[in-house]
Amino acid sequence: MKPEAKIVQAQVANKLFTIETGKIALQAGGAVTLRVGDTIIFAAATMSPDAKEGFDFFPLTVEYEERMYAGGRIPGSFFRREGRPTDEAILTARLSDRPIRPLFPADLRNEVQVIMYSLSSDGENPIDILAVNAASAALSISDIPWNGPIGAVRIGRIDGEFIVNPTFPELEYSDLDLRIAGTRDAILMVECGANEISEEDMVSALEFGHQALQPIIEMQERLIEIAGKPKAAYIPYIEREDIVEQIRQLAAPVITETLEKPYVKSERNATFKKLEQELIEQFCKDELTEMDVRSALDKVYKQIIRTNILERKTRADGRGLDEIRPIWCEVDVSPRAHGSGLFTRGETQVLTLATLGTPREAQEIDSLSPSESKRYMHHYNFPPFSTGETKPLRSASRREIGHGALAERALLPVIPPESKFPYTLRLVSEVLSSNGSSSMASVCGSTLALMDTGVPILAPVAGVAMGLVKEGDNYAILTDILGLEDHYGDMDFKVAGTPNGITALQMDIKIKGITSQIMSEALEKARIARGFILEKMLEVIPEPRPELKSHAPRITVVQIPIDKIGAVIGPGGKTIRSIQDETNTKIDIGEDGSVFISATDRDSARMAVERVENLTETPVIGQIYTGKVVRVADFGAFVEILPNIDGLVHISQLDSTRINNVEDVVRVGDEITVMVTDIDSQGKIRLSRTAVLEGWSAEEAQSRDRKGSPSRSGPGSRQPSPNRRDDRRSGGNNFPPRR
Repeated sequence: MKPEAKIVQAQVANKLFTIETGKIALQAGGAVTLRVGDTIIFAAATMSPDAKEGFDFFPLTVEYEERMYAGGRIPGSFFRREGRPTDEAILTARLSDRPIRPLFPADLRNEVQVIMYSLSSDGENPIDILAVNAASAALSISDIPWNGPIGAVRIGRIDGEFIVNPTFPELEYSDLDLRIAGTRDAILMVECGANEISEEDMVSALEFGHQALQPIIEMQERLIEIAGKPKAAYIPYIEREDIVEQIRQLAAPVITETLEKPYVKSERNATFKKLEQELIEQFCKDELTEMDVRSALDKVYKQIIRTNILERKTRADGRGLDEIRPIWCEVDVSPRAHGSGLFTRGETQVLTLATLGTPREAQEIDSLSPSESKRYMHHYNFPPFSTGETKPLRSASRREIGHGALAERALLPVIPPESKFPYTLRLVSEVLSSNGSSSMASVCGSTLALMDTGVPILAPVAGVAMGLVKEGDNYAILTDILGLEDHYGDMDFKVAGTPNGITALQMDIKIKGITSQIMSEALEKARIARGFILEKMLEVIPEPRPELKSHAPRITVVQIPIDKIGAVIGPGGKTIRSIQDETNTKIDIGEDGSVFISATDRDSARMAVERVENLTETPVIGQIYTGKVVRVADFGAFVEILPNIDGLVHISQLDSTRINNVEDVVRVGDEITVMVTDIDSQGKIRLSRTAVLEGWSAEEAQSRDRKGSPSRSGPGSRQPSPNRRDDRRSGGNNFPPRR
């Protein structure tokens, strides 16, 4: 018998949300489909029956798998099936993971897994924000202990007006892309890209978004009433408070004394490692395990760190709450990279290197989003030596992809458009040392690298990570957090922007939400910190270099008529390949007739430009050309003045004096200089060598030709164009002045 589905709906702004359960995936702990428009996502949440042995943390995994059939497409890989997750799929999984994680019981050690698929994609409604809501709904109706539901919305802003859940086309016109998740009372997660939004506008957008997600929470509460399962019992992870107190008596004096010494991460880690080993040897004689001792010691360390911040207003490295670690920067670190920037803040150090490429080197995107390619890429690498550890090197982790995307989003608003800077840009941030806020250090390093390259960015961008320690109503906001302040604190709040406003924002929290008041304070402190960091960066390089480096490619843009694209490409690409080989350049042609010529020296670029222009130029009356004689007849000579375009020089126009035989003056293969004196309605071209020899003006040559020229014959050409070759040339470094 077909099961009866249970359905709830909610109107969110102008979109109808529909959640359905009870029809598919009935063996999962909880399973739903969520539909908006013709976009549908499936989510299933399941918990293992027993606690995970040997785990001192909650084992949660959230996976999103993008199925290309959802958009009616076959994957583009060799195997024609989905392989490793795309960056977009990983970012969607991370977006869903972050707001649901804080709402699980702190003592839960059973493994929980949330798996999501795209079932349908209409190309208008983004899937990522729907995934957060689907994960929440699946957990809410499952037997998994969880303190949800949550709601999530996307907020855009067009012409100063906030809109809820904008479509892909609407996002093209929006200066804000804010994704926000929260409970009824507080905000849990923020992910944002913006075009230099002010702090006041950002707070307004957050408040607007928190209000907009309330109907989604109400809808899930109705779903729980009709389809929710009783929550399963579980064996809680119990900390031995008696052991914690014993360890506190022994460890607290050592921890306090160590925190009062000058801060060096490696030395402090060595001290605590020695303390940990001594406690393990002392306590692990009976039923206690090493994990029990480590967990108790970690709890003592956390309490001391947090108490110092809240009560003494002192931090682990002795700084004040708003104080930024020492900063130093360098540029031009790599002599052969197109640009490089080294940014160091305390013990966090990032080297970013920039590479310029041609339009053909833009990244092709094979996903359900409408975007087919992107010309600006940022990649972030976090090797184990950066934290003094040894681990196997694998492909990019989810964390690396997430941090790279955040830095990419922070710089995107200041990257010049392709029309002004026709390059593909790739930035790679190598984390050389890490002790907190390496993602924001990569933003700073990227700005330095771009300016060192000579990219005319619209404004410099800096980033800083803010933290929070909160106990009841007492809280402290921290500027430029250390790794342990991130680990033991309640919030990691990353803010990047220019002097004019915010370009990227990301918030992760470990408590059940924070208020807009706390966020407003954090944003203001971040604004002040960004200004300080930017000053340090601009002391090293105050503006982008006026020119690209000598070994960087120069791209010249030539605009040709669309109907001439085929002439440049040639049969099977033969013509364009020959130009590239002979001039040592790379050439890309856009659908609008833009020809991008990339070369490392001016002479090569000039030769390639001339070849392209010769292939596409249309003869102009009065223009002088040097061409080759391709055929002679009794009445004159035919001269090829442009590739595949020739005209007739009548015998009367071959010389300044009368001649009786054409071959007395020219033969096949000779090069002669001629002027175009006329082009008739059929496109046949009349040439004159006499006009050049006697220095006629264009008007004089045309006038004399009309006064009694012999009948014209010979091959034709295309219609003339008023454009000359120099009018169609642009590129190099002739960009608008920077502001």
